[in-house]
Amino acid sequence: MQALWQLSATELASGFRDAAFTPSDALRACMLRSDAVDPCLNALVALDAVGAMHAAEQSGLRWREGRALSALDGVPITIKDNLQVRGLPTHWGSRALAGFVAERDEMPVARLREAGAVIFGKTNVPEFTMQGYTDNPVFGPTGNPWNPALTPGGSSGGAVALVAAGGCPIALGTDGGGSIRRPASHTNLVGFKPSRGRVPRGEGLPPIFLDFEVAGPIARSVADVASVMRVIGRGPMEEWSAPRARVLFIPRFGRHPVDPQIAALTEAAARKLAEMGHEVTTAQDFDMAEAVNERWSLLAQVGLAWLVAHPQELPGRPFDPSLIGPMMQANSETGRKAIATDLFDLLFEAERLRTGLSGLFDRYDFLLTPAAAALPWPANETHPPRIDGRAVGPRGHAVFAGFANAAGLPAIALPCGFAGGMPVGMQLVAREGADDALLALAQSIEQAHPWQRFPDL
Repeated sequence: MQALWQLSATELASGFRDAAFTPSDALRACMLRSDAVDPCLNALVALDAVGAMHAAEQSGLRWREGRALSALDGVPITIKDNLQVRGLPTHWGSRALAGFVAERDEMPVARLREAGAVIFGKTNVPEFTMQGYTDNPVFGPTGNPWNPALTPGGSSGGAVALVAAGGCPIALGTDGGGSIRRPASHTNLVGFKPSRGRVPRGEGLPPIFLDFEVAGPIARSVADVASVMRVIGRGPMEEWSAPRARVLFIPRFGRHPVDPQIAALTEAAARKLAEMGHEVTTAQDFDMAEAVNERWSLLAQVGLAWLVAHPQELPGRPFDPSLIGPMMQANSETGRKAIATDLFDLLFEAERLRTGLSGLFDRYDFLLTPAAAALPWPANETHPPRIDGRAVGPRGHAVFAGFANAAGLPAIALPCGFAGGMPVGMQLVAREGADDALLALAQSIEQAHPWQRFPDL
């Protein structure tokens, strides 16, 4: 028999319904597993064991009385530390927010709580969630469960590390440029970025990524991701039930390098889609996202500079910009020096990209790409300096991610194999609003090609 910490949210709910075990049993198993793995991962940054146990006991009563609130009632879950959780500190990875405790749940967190999910902790992030690895001046680096010396990626690094290691079946993260999808791909998980506006936000931190950043779920199965979306999302959304999808496989963006092992595994995933009966076309060249990729870092840099200049946007919250770490100080200064036409240029290119992709989706139902261009790198380094022997910048590993944020598209990372003992993920992208169609295709892929779940920790 599987241990309770190994079960998915769907399996836990089935066990609660059948009275095979209780939500309290599941929570204890997940917290014990978290205690065992977190010393080598450094994924959890806040814990509410007492509040979570009370919530689990209340959930158990509801299940016994046949009045469970949802399929997530009693399921242990963690929240990324840039989302507000009532009664828990919000660090955002920065000393500048020292001492701040949230008074209210941010809207998607509130919806999870109202659905009976048991929120027991918050997970580590890079400072201001602005980097593609997970390290910060408050808590230090998070390790990858498949090799703790390497990064799980970022900015949802703590979230994926704990889910992959079995500390909880589901985590809530955010994605402003691949921050759910890339970490999921580095840890053998499913990471879903919803369409812009699918998950309402509110009662949260100032939106330095504007509405290009969305909240979304991370889990070990597509079914669990779909369960979370039924709670935190809103519709109606475009569905897809055609047995034969038109898929455009894009092996690389422009001339950007891709790790050869990732390229080979993604190509194999394209072949498997074709074997499943889908119509797969390979793009020989794809440079539609180049202008956005060149400018994407500016969005958060300007957003951070704005926050530093407007500390009142954190009303009633302690915020001391002098305590921001050196790397983010430099990013803030870059943002402060930017001119208005630079930001408009980014927004204009994002709109141009959105229009171009809309035309592309007249011919294809889904796009298939690698989820990340590089395998995980050392946990205390911001990014891999080289990919396939070529020098790259801080977002060289992330070239496949930001375009979906810029255009507001739903995108999902799914496991597609291992390279040198480390997980590799592929990415599927759909037209705006086709979130449910994307989840349906992803679930069919999981059923045809199930993936391994747990690292040997």
